[in-house]
Amino acid sequence: MPATKNEVVEISGKLKILKEIEIIVPNVEKRERIDKFLTNQIENSSRSKIEKLIESGLVLVNGQTVKPSHRISPGEKIVVKIPKEPRPELTPELIPLDIVYEDDYLLVVNKPAGMVTHPGHGNYTGTLVNALLYHCSKLSKVNVSGGEVRPGIVHRLDKDTSGLLVVAKDDETHRHLAKQFFHKTVDREYWAIVWGHFNSTRGVIETELGRSKSDRTKFTVVKGGKLAITEYEVLEKFDFLSLVKLKLKTGRTHQITGNHANKGHPRFGAPTYGGRHIAWGGIDRKKKLFVDELLKIMQRQALHAKTLGFIHPARNEFMKFDSELPEDMKKLLEVLKKGN
Repeated sequence: MPATKNEVVEISGKLKILKEIEIIVPNVEKRERIDKFLTNQIENSSRSKIEKLIESGLVLVNGQTVKPSHRISPGEKIVVKIPKEPRPELTPELIPLDIVYEDDYLLVVNKPAGMVTHPGHGNYTGTLVNALLYHCSKLSKVNVSGGEVRPGIVHRLDKDTSGLLVVAKDDETHRHLAKQFFHKTVDREYWAIVWGHFNSTRGVIETELGRSKSDRTKFTVVKGGKLAITEYEVLEKFDFLSLVKLKLKTGRTHQITGNHANKGHPRFGAPTYGGRHIAWGGIDRKKKLFVDELLKIMQRQALHAKTLGFIHPARNEFMKFDSELPEDMKKLLEVLKKGN
């Protein structure tokens, strides 16, 4: 299984390496180019970024530098050195925010789909943090892994997931909220539209999740992976889709995605895990055209963080917030109900 070492080393007195990724090429049917292979293996990468790493001598195959056109072979040991990117200073930006609640200690924000939660991996502008810095005179400055500071950010949502986030204005509030997330006492409810139907209206999906060996950007069921538990309730059933309410009992990376995709219920519209491909039998030509119409409405994954509840750190009172579904999911449900 590929191993990752998080370390900082200096090369030629100038370039600092953030981490090294070691990959053993599995038995593959097609000997594809190494730049294409690594783009699919390394999260948050692109073909151009991988090519630059290869051309800079930061990709070694069996200890030797190669060209981007190198064709991989089973058993080859690939070591990719990821350089530490210089982080530009965070700047406040006048970006509209949908603030559900605010006091002297925290905010609850309804994040739109398409907005990155915090800067990183080339997204240093237009993020929720940039908007918060403009709106607030103060935000928490608690360090996360690697000593990185993400002002105010206690937890995050994926770029294409809409919904509620709590933001801390001071370090004490941040730590108190972070402890609640760590101990899974925060009440979080997601609504999703997924492919297929479930055997029962309520249930629990329990799997062991880990990174896929064939595609390192994805999480799949692996022996010895981290336990991921999601409770679900079917709210409405359509011809080949279901509207479900989800509660996370654990907080694994890509948990909703991995749990449902591996159980044959990928999120409708998701560009990964098969969400934009027909994942249900009995779809004739007429229904396929209907699916195409639905996918035009849903340009992202149909997933919304609808409800958020926690104990207010200063008041010691339980607070719960709810949000409406975003317009794209509302429209999708409207069309589904008409065609049901």
